[in-house]
Amino acid sequence: MSFISKWAGLLGLLAVLVIGDQIRINRPGHKFRLTVEVMTPDGIKTGSGILAVVPDRNYNRGGRTTMRGEAVFVDLGQDHGKDRGKGKNLVALLAHRQGAKLDFDDINYVALRAYGAARGSRVSFNDIHRQTGVVPVQGDLIPVLVSFGDPNDPKTARLVAGDHAEAALGEGYAIRGLNAEIVPNGFWPIDFGGALGDPVTRGINAKLPWLAAPGDPAATALQAAGLPAGGEAREAFARK
Repeated sequence: MSFISKWAGLLGLLAVLVIGDQIRINRPGHKFRLTVEVMTPDGIKTGSGILAVVPDRNYNRGGRTTMRGEAVFVDLGQDHGKDRGKGKNLVALLAHRQGAKLDFDDINYVALRAYGAARGSRVSFNDIHRQTGVVPVQGDLIPVLVSFGDPNDPKTARLVAGDHAEAALGEGYAIRGLNAEIVPNGFWPIDFGGALGDPVTRGINAKLPWLAAPGDPAATALQAAGLPAGGEAREAFARK
């Protein structure tokens, strides 16, 4: 073996080790499908999205558990009230209310806590990917819900109460329920669908096009809904 071939082999091995370690660090600990069901005058409308939870696997353990994915957008169809002809919607944000603040980390544990509540016993983070079946997301586990009078305008955001949705959405509308379901991680990072596994859901920019605009339109939306808006506002709608 020549000197050049020897070093090429060593560099190739090093590259494989580095790539493998990055996959180990960044591979989701688990994925779950969050589904929102809404009763409307035209029947039940649903929307769902796959979210990935990534634990801190860095060697210094100085990071935190993170989320990949986007808020769940539910198309509720056409308005039958005074704004007849206009579309209605509901968006389940990647955030929870914590008093006067928004919490952006609790969404990481929605599936974990929902399965624990459904099973009647604690489910460990290391075992959550083994859970099966669909479980309800109830009470404090329900993320913040908002609706946009005009999805093209962040200033039209309105807060939706889970137990009194008709106040924001109109007569005949009610939150039927939210649920979570663990889905396979697939062959991350080539989980492009099918046998490779379902990727996290993307496409919120097409439904809320202002998210891609300059400035901080996500903060504008949160403020319009009467929610606190800090530097993490965009994380309520999308995580890389």
